[in-house]
Amino acid sequence: MPTFNHPVNPFARGFNDLRIQRLLAILYDAQAPLCYLAPHPDQEHLTDDQFERQACLFNQQHAWVEIEAGELSRHAHDYPNQGIVVHVIHALYNHDHSPATLVADQYSRALAEECVQQLTFETGHYSRCWEISSTHLPHSAWSTLQAMLLDEWPAGLLFETFVLADSHALGFKLIFTPWSDAHLLEFDGSSAEQLRQQHLNAGLPLALVEVLHLAAQADVRILIFDPDATCLPGLTTFDDHP
Repeated sequence: MPTFNHPVNPFARGFNDLRIQRLLAILYDAQAPLCYLAPHPDQEHLTDDQFERQACLFNQQHAWVEIEAGELSRHAHDYPNQGIVVHVIHALYNHDHSPATLVADQYSRALAEECVQQLTFETGHYSRCWEISSTHLPHSAWSTLQAMLLDEWPAGLLFETFVLADSHALGFKLIFTPWSDAHLLEFDGSSAEQLRQQHLNAGLPLALVEVLHLAAQADVRILIFDPDATCLPGLTTFDDHP
């Protein structure tokens, strides 16, 4: 979840909540476009082939396909419209924001799952290293960090630091990302808020904690603050930057 004053995580990339929905493409009027509806939950067990080229009844939510003779007459009261299922599609909807948006559709579940894999940034399949401007930290935070680097970090903070002396940059290696409640629960039974409080208790500046958690929620593994790097759009900057 986004933190601090960032309702949208600027580190997030790609689609993070793609879901596949099976829809029936129904022809009900030769002069009208096809309509797309989900099958009735009681018929979800049917295969795509059992739906295609079958007569159906439908309302605004679902379609009921005639599998046995006389079946449609029993549902005519709840499903006032009649049509024919031309084909079945497996639609990909992005649920990162509301309402969900249609991203693509395929003609089989296997093709839809392959498309999800191609569109989703999965761990190890893309660069997890970010270099952002040091203007995203106030000067006070930068000075505090430089002093703290001389000391040993407390255990359990789930990061390591490194210095790039020639470029005056400071880097963080984030461990066991993403720092979500569900993922951290598997690690040591803690929550993202508890880890955040550990960071604050260890003396990390608030501005740094917010950036680290935003990055870690987006599964960033290496984060570098560099005076010569560009700013990340959507992330807070400070006038008194180092």
